[in-house]
Amino acid sequence: MPQRGSNHGDPQHHGYLTEQAVYTPEISAPDRLRVFGMAVTSKESSERGRPSAWSSAIDSLAADVPESGDRPRLIILSAGNIEDNESWRNYPYSNETDGIRDPAQAWNALTVGAYTELTDISEDIAGGHSAIAPKGDLSPFSTTSLVWDQRWPMKPDVVLEGGNVAMSPNGPIEMESLSLLTSYYQPNLRLFAHFNATSAATALASRLAAQVMAEYPKIWPETVRALIVDSAEWTDGMKRSYLPKSGRVTKADYGRLVRRCGFGVPNLDRALWSLSNSLTMAIQGRLHPFRRERSKTPTFRDMNLHTLPWPVSELERLGEVRVEMRVTLSYFIEPNPSARGTAQPYKYESHGLRFDVRRPYETVDDFRTRINLAAREEEDGRRRRSDSDPAWLIGKQQRHRGSLHSDVWRGTAAELASLGYIAVYPTSGWWRTRPGLESYDKLARYALVVSIAAPETDVDLYAEVASRISTPVPIVTALD
Repeated sequence: MPQRGSNHGDPQHHGYLTEQAVYTPEISAPDRLRVFGMAVTSKESSERGRPSAWSSAIDSLAADVPESGDRPRLIILSAGNIEDNESWRNYPYSNETDGIRDPAQAWNALTVGAYTELTDISEDIAGGHSAIAPKGDLSPFSTTSLVWDQRWPMKPDVVLEGGNVAMSPNGPIEMESLSLLTSYYQPNLRLFAHFNATSAATALASRLAAQVMAEYPKIWPETVRALIVDSAEWTDGMKRSYLPKSGRVTKADYGRLVRRCGFGVPNLDRALWSLSNSLTMAIQGRLHPFRRERSKTPTFRDMNLHTLPWPVSELERLGEVRVEMRVTLSYFIEPNPSARGTAQPYKYESHGLRFDVRRPYETVDDFRTRINLAAREEEDGRRRRSDSDPAWLIGKQQRHRGSLHSDVWRGTAAELASLGYIAVYPTSGWWRTRPGLESYDKLARYALVVSIAAPETDVDLYAEVASRISTPVPIVTALD
């Protein structure tokens, strides 16, 4: 792009430019593992989360459309920045009113916001300077999706270090000690430069993804995205600032926290390995969402029922000890090929997938019946608001936005031991509603990451499973 990154051309061309940036290295080295990180966004917000020509191009690239769909790509995008002094004066309210920038609303991308741990000012300056954001809180640079229409994806997905801003007697000011250090692009002039905002956070996220891919070179991009999100945790500062300080914390409160801070700050160790008192299972699965008989309207076809290989006897021995289970489902949708597909989510996405877990002491047959009913209701455009499990932090009404779904279940170890099964099932999309395009028989793939943790005890859950685990085989059943 000319003029030091400025592109004054037609925004409709941004998608084309991004496509060329992706294709160029693939042509020269097609078999190399690669993560695409892009910290270029439009100054304009993303129309309250609605897809744009640019974000649709990102979704197509990630899903490998219009190619065969066999080589999806991991694309990591910056959420976009708040860059003016007046907004920084209004921190943290400016984060709530400044929406994530185009194209970071892309469903298939990993969208990265910024938080900060940098609060110490080391410059030799006169007094009266202090960091605007508290340690562990959202960075003053970071945009959010609180102003979006609630039908669209919950973004950002994760946050990483993006630096802070200082308040001086003359107003907000950027400072080197509140920024990250990086290499300078012209090393013959100088070796290092300072770096901040969601661009810096995106660089860190891209590095994290590359480390996961280097450790597990055969896993899918959908799985890398799921592992990163599953490893993320909200800091104490985020929970202190954005969750109620008294009274019951509701699912709506957690939903607003996600729209500010994503699912938290990812951790490389948790993304790569199971620890002694926490255990992670990753599944890469496929299913046919739809089928069509003769000239009839396409209907739902498959769901996958996975067995959870948890150490049941060990969990039962823990009894009333509080434990957590986190479930993250990641898949890539094919964006609607026509411009009229942006009014409703189900008209934009090719298909949707959902997850649900058997409830404590629920029979497998009752679980299947409940999943079939849920699929039917989504097909009819209905959702049972009463069908809400209080053990989940975010809940069904909010977590199933976009193509990346994550939630945390909290309960006792004995209750967790009785869960046993997790289902992945389809919901509607244009593959089904536009049969003339003949996409109703396509195969969809997904990554499912399930982790359990017992933070109140030092029991070795990992060793218990490692001694007897075998590769779980999903049970594929047709939706009745």
